[in-house]
Amino acid sequence: MANTQQALGDKWKLWLDESAPRLLAYARARCNNAQEAEDLLQDSLIKLWAYQEEREHRPPDLPLAFSVMRYLGLDHGRRKGRQEKRNQKIIQFQHGEDHWLDPAMEETEEAEILRTEVESLPDKLREVLTLKIWGGLTFAEIGELLTISHNTAASRYRYALQQLQKKLKHLKTPHHG
Repeated sequence: MANTQQALGDKWKLWLDESAPRLLAYARARCNNAQEAEDLLQDSLIKLWAYQEEREHRPPDLPLAFSVMRYLGLDHGRRKGRQEKRNQKIIQFQHGEDHWLDPAMEETEEAEILRTEVESLPDKLREVLTLKIWGGLTFAEIGELLTISHNTAASRYRYALQQLQKKLKHLKTPHHG
C-alpha cells in the first residue's frame, strides 16, 4: 500500500513538473495578476484531485486540466464582476447618485404614488422588481434565489413594469394648474 501511494505521488510530481508551467501560463492569460493566476492553478489542482478519485487519483489528462481551469476562471470572473457591481451600487448609494434611493425623491407625491403602486403588485412580481431594481441582482441571481428559472424572473420583471406603466400612465401627462 505504501509503495502504491509512493508511486502515485511520484506520478503526480512528474505530471506537475511537466504540466504546471503550461497551466500557470494559461492561468496568467486568464487572470489580471500573478497572485490570481496562482490561486486559479491551486483551485484547479484541488478540483482535479477530486475528479480523479474515480481513476484512483492518477494524474489527469492535460485537456481536462485546461478545461477545469477555464471553467473555474470563468466562475471567478463572474464572481468578481458581480462583486464589482455590488461595490459600485454601494458607492452610488453613498453618493446619492441613484435616483431611486434619493431622499429628495422620497418626499415627492410621485414617489408616494409609485411606492403605493409597487406595493399593490402581486407578491411574485413585486419581489422580482424589488430584487432587480433596488437589489441590483441579475435575472440569473434572482432565479437562483427564488428557485425559478432566469427566464421566469425576466418575465415577472417585464410584467411588473407593464402593470406599473399602465397604472402610472397619468403621471406622464403634464400638470396644468
